[in-house]
Amino acid sequence: MKLSRRTTAAAALAGAAAISLVATGCSSNSGGGDGETIELTITTFGTFGYEDLYTEYEEANPNIDIVANNIDTGGNARTDLFTKLGAGSGVSDIVAIEEGWLGAIMEVSDQFVDLTEHGIEERAGDWVDWKYEQATDPEGRVIGYGTDIGPEGLCYNGAAFEAAGLPTDRDEVAELFGGEDATWERYFELGQQYTDATGKAWYDHSGFVWNAMVNQLEEGYYTSDGELNVDGNAELRERFDQLAEATTNGQSAAQTAWDWNGGKSFVDGTFATFVCPGWMLGVVQGQLEAGGGGPDTGWDFADVFPGGAANWGGAFLSIPTSSEHPEEAAALADWLTQPEQQVKQSAAAGNFPSTLEAQEELAANPTPNEVFNDAPTGQILASRAEGVVAQYKGPDDSIIQENVFGPALQALDRGEADGDTAWQEALDLLVELEVE
Repeated sequence: MKLSRRTTAAAALAGAAAISLVATGCSSNSGGGDGETIELTITTFGTFGYEDLYTEYEEANPNIDIVANNIDTGGNARTDLFTKLGAGSGVSDIVAIEEGWLGAIMEVSDQFVDLTEHGIEERAGDWVDWKYEQATDPEGRVIGYGTDIGPEGLCYNGAAFEAAGLPTDRDEVAELFGGEDATWERYFELGQQYTDATGKAWYDHSGFVWNAMVNQLEEGYYTSDGELNVDGNAELRERFDQLAEATTNGQSAAQTAWDWNGGKSFVDGTFATFVCPGWMLGVVQGQLEAGGGGPDTGWDFADVFPGGAANWGGAFLSIPTSSEHPEEAAALADWLTQPEQQVKQSAAAGNFPSTLEAQEELAANPTPNEVFNDAPTGQILASRAEGVVAQYKGPDDSIIQENVFGPALQALDRGEADGDTAWQEALDLLVELEVE
């Protein structure tokens, strides 16, 4: 994906960011003393698209040496961070925190710098309002600079659709699923038609579809006031039964999350659709490359999503109190999350910005994404972001998704359980793992 062409408004945005860059450079230089090089460590996960930005920052701040560490998945990053917090050592100067485990971080928020001490409140209006609120702990301390958010669109394989006699034009595909009135009922109905016609799977595995379905509910695994909300949740069970029926009828490819047969399953037509929050576009691109595919593989991106607007994921950059260079770390994190840098990050990683100006830039100046049949992915994600409000995530939200429903849905995918058995397995794991 290439960077958008700059308009007059974008030039003004770039100028503002350049002023911020100069200010950041002054802050970093003054903090390090004459000629002293400061090493800043940063840990991210998945596909953040920061590599070129690190170089840009170091060139503008010659006394800063950025040492970057990237962990493969958000779940592994969670384990890494909490292990190091518990040990009291090894935590980077800047750590990326995923929305799904932000609730657990809030229980130890005193181990992170209050960014109001570094002027973040002056930027409160930069982000969508709920993003800034998410990073604010119960004491009013703000512990994270918002990076991206995760509005969801639908990735689909045009070649697979054509082979099944389905439309391939992305506008027609959006209409096929129901446009603004798209539902999961329609999604699974089309999936059954596709599976019956081709003998192939409709989606990669049940876990990601389930996560998307849960995120659309007003309240998911927790109520908005923090109470566990799984056992006895009629809405949750209704959606689980929908998914279980489709999976039992052959719509799931039973893939391994974050692997997909080394990316080959994205190339060989193993499944036809894939739930795509913005950041997942970069994941798909990486999988295509790993599996030997590319733009000619047929993947596309449609401005539609079953059940309507939803947010899956998004992250924050936080500064642990153990950092020996909190001022310089905050300056770097602030710069990385400025609107201009978020536009560049989106170009590199395919994710969608959390700052309003960056969102407006992507919406106003759509750039064709070669990997997704030249789809204007930024513009589509701006459309999908309309009406999105992130769901409250409790302290064990990501554990429930991965370690409670994960095994139950894997058993469902493998044909080792039906819907009732899989649901009960999830409830049993909920108790066994002492999730609260």
